[in-house]
Amino acid sequence: MSTPFYVSPQQAMADRAEYARKGIARGRSVVVLQYTDGVVFVAENPSRALHKVSEIYDRIAFAAVGKYNEFENLRIGGVRYADLRGYTYDREDVTARGLANVYAQTLGTIFSSAAEKPYEVELIVAEVGSAPEDDQIYRLPHDGSIVDEHGSVAVGGNADQISSYLDQRHRDGMTLAEALKLAVDSLSRDTNGGERTLTAEQLEVATLDRTRPQQRKFKRILGRQLSRLLDEHTAGDAGAAGDVAGAESEAGAGESGASGKGAKGGKAGGKDDSEGESGPLL
Repeated sequence: MSTPFYVSPQQAMADRAEYARKGIARGRSVVVLQYTDGVVFVAENPSRALHKVSEIYDRIAFAAVGKYNEFENLRIGGVRYADLRGYTYDREDVTARGLANVYAQTLGTIFSSAAEKPYEVELIVAEVGSAPEDDQIYRLPHDGSIVDEHGSVAVGGNADQISSYLDQRHRDGMTLAEALKLAVDSLSRDTNGGERTLTAEQLEVATLDRTRPQQRKFKRILGRQLSRLLDEHTAGDAGAAGDVAGAESEAGAGESGASGKGAKGGKAGGKDDSEGESGPLL
């Protein structure tokens, strides 16, 4: 009789965690940012049918990366939980914190069970409050732990690099166009330090907007509105760069004229500044 192969619980958990992390890392990243009027979700997602960002309830939205069929099951379960709780008690009793706790229990149970593989998903649950300080953002990794985030968060793909980029540049009081531009810039950076160009057709963008008069605060930003927001900030950056270049040109001309008047045979110098398996993975 052969001796059964033994694996320590610590090694088994480490192997399951590594399996889940590799699956999540293959998915395209999602970025969530707070801005002055709410929370914006930006995902790299060329599919128009399979959404990575969705509404859960009045003030709550959900974003995910990883295996689509797995996080779609979680999204549907979250909608059912929210509808039942809001109907049984009160709509105000449905909160992002309560939903995050439900997801944490589900993910933790699946991750600890030896009978099935861990879910290859990472979730974000966000709720917009009546003021920026009341906004809530929770990140839920594959093992069911809960991380309370503030300001900005990224999951999937090269999330560590994107998070570092966002931490250095995100600030309170950003407009929607500024937050969207920052999110797109962060998603455009690849692991080798280069940059790609992401168009409106490659992005999935939605907001939880506290200024909307209706009870439901979730809104998708599509088509011409998304293109206009992206072009608005790009045009602003180009205009600012043009103003700076014009000022430098005028200053250079002034210095050249002054040196020509004040010294015989004076030479004006110029400065050249340059800036230099079981479902698709989403």
